[in-house]
Amino acid sequence: MAVDLEKVKETMFKLIKDSAGMKKWKATDLHKACEELFGDEYDKRGVGKDAIKELVEEGKLVYTYFGGSYLELPHREGAAND
Repeated sequence: MAVDLEKVKETMFKLIKDSAGMKKWKATDLHKACEELFGDEYDKRGVGKDAIKELVEEGKLVYTYFGGSYLELPHREGAAND
């Protein structure tokens, strides 16, 4: 039985949020972490890909590029914090 999409989304978001400013996550790194956590129930081409896509579409994560593509929390501009 495959792991639930919402559970994968929550896990990916938590991994990125908890390490914000300390680690940049590539999609492949997220897939590896989820494979370790969920084992054979995790399918990176199915639920993993869908989870990343939905998190980006919902605005919870953004792709950034710095010598490679990374997934991060959206940055807030200084004026947006007022």
